[in-house]
Amino acid sequence: MTKLTNSKHLPQHVAIIMDGNGRWAKQRGLPRLAGHRQGVNTAQKVVEIFMEYKIPYLTLYAFSTENWNRPKREIDGIFKILEDRLDEGIKFAQENGIRIRHLGKPDGLPFRLQERVKRAIELTRNNTRITLNLAFNYGGRDEIIEAARHLIVDGISPPQINEKVFRQYLYTADIPDPDLIIRTGGEMRLSNFLIWQSAYAESYFTPVLWPGFDKKEIDKALTAYSQRQRRFGGLPPE
Repeated sequence: MTKLTNSKHLPQHVAIIMDGNGRWAKQRGLPRLAGHRQGVNTAQKVVEIFMEYKIPYLTLYAFSTENWNRPKREIDGIFKILEDRLDEGIKFAQENGIRIRHLGKPDGLPFRLQERVKRAIELTRNNTRITLNLAFNYGGRDEIIEAARHLIVDGISPPQINEKVFRQYLYTADIPDPDLIIRTGGEMRLSNFLIWQSAYAESYFTPVLWPGFDKKEIDKALTAYSQRQRRFGGLPPE
């Protein structure tokens, strides 16, 4: 793993689709919410590992706009888990220089969760060690539609619109696009995640369920990334 110690072989922004909490719990005869609780524990450990590698941006896909189709009991349970853990998360972020950001719509989320998210963002806004984006009530298509709406509201004329202008209306306007997208749980799709920003991202899929995703698995993903040749539509050097 010596290559991973060289920052030029590491991505600057890693985004993760955290999949497999429910299946992890089912395999152990546990309720699905037990898997989500374990998933939150895994998320904190993963953040710590990426900090060790000095990767400046990490995005975690926690709850999609499509997840509202799940049973209400499970949704309410997920919200409760997040509410209970956010205060602890803020303390951890402050102690470790983590800037917390939210990608997605706060609308529709429980009021207490909205307030905790706002508090996390405000209290950590000046931290610089790593930026942690929590994609919650997020959907890639919805993000693009919202950006288009705001372009219209701001009176931007069609000739003024280009990629640079458009990206300023995305949730990720002031951060780089992801270099590497990791999905756990065995599925091989992006599921409406950062679909604009991932145009040239490298993808890494692993069958490991999210609660079992650890440093060994992270090293596999980063090693695979370090061996890719990113050309962005160009030709490889001769």
